[in-house]
Amino acid sequence: MRTSCILFAAIAGAAACASSTALAAPGDVFYGTARAKDGDSLIVGSREVRLFGVDAPEFNQVCKRAGTNWQCGTDAAEKLATLVTGREVRCVSSGEDQYGRTLATCTVGQVDVNRTMVSSGLAVAFRRYSSDYVSAEESAKLNRRGLWSGEFQMPQAFRAAEQPTPPSRPLAARTNTRSKTQPAEARRGRKTCNIKGNRNRRGQWIYHVPGMPYYDQTRAEDIFCTEAEAQAAGYRRAIVRR
Repeated sequence: MRTSCILFAAIAGAAACASSTALAAPGDVFYGTARAKDGDSLIVGSREVRLFGVDAPEFNQVCKRAGTNWQCGTDAAEKLATLVTGREVRCVSSGEDQYGRTLATCTVGQVDVNRTMVSSGLAVAFRRYSSDYVSAEESAKLNRRGLWSGEFQMPQAFRAAEQPTPPSRPLAARTNTRSKTQPAEARRGRKTCNIKGNRNRRGQWIYHVPGMPYYDQTRAEDIFCTEAEAQAAGYRRAIVRR
């Protein structure tokens, strides 16, 4: 437990200071050094966090400004990185999403990270789940900041257009192919078995090899020894965009 967490617990009670690895219930408070994953998700300690009430462009999303394409998804990720990376972040949980990420409102010192992303125009208020940041969005829109300085597709609409129907995990991933390879538990014990397989936020089954972006942050749902083994189990290689 971090020193700041201990001090907070002494003042407000230990129950308010949650472990960075425990499942988060609404209202739980947790702390940790952070790093950004994209424009609306980050790692705090060892916990993956999705900013509550905020929706940022997808990492590969492209917007238009002055008639020219710009990498708005990359810019959103970089903005969040400038706010949180390497800093002590305090988050208040709102529960968990369908991917097991903690939904939370986070601050760095006196800076409300969620609100700053929306007021800078590099994220929008996720009205489907909260109206907390509608005023911040209206301010960004009025002052033509970030996304509002040009043309863009709402992140939710962009995701729907990229993945119109919810994908299902290939049958091979759970049946015949698995029986032809070593059990996952056995593979985890071998140092050469370090290819991580998991489901991404679009529900696609992908794998990451050491050295790829986000490899360290990826929570493995399966471990493979070779790429061929991962592909045979129904996974595809994660796409690396530069």
